[in-house]
Amino acid sequence: MAVDLQPELLEILACPCPQHASLRLGLGDDALADYLTCTSCGRGFPVRDGIPVLLLEEAVGGPAPGAAGEE
Repeated sequence: MAVDLQPELLEILACPCPQHASLRLGLGDDALADYLTCTSCGRGFPVRDGIPVLLLEEAVGGPAPGAAGEE
């Protein structure tokens, strides 16, 4: 199932990583996955019941813990 977010909301959402980069729909090559992916660090954040879960603890992928620039 594809994530259905209003474009205006997607425009203001940002990754909680230190760079606060924008997010795009999908995960990796799967644009229909129920995730939002950070355009900077690559973390994928789940969207549950239409609500983005922007918690680093819930993210998949992205840089290794302790990588340069990451807390």
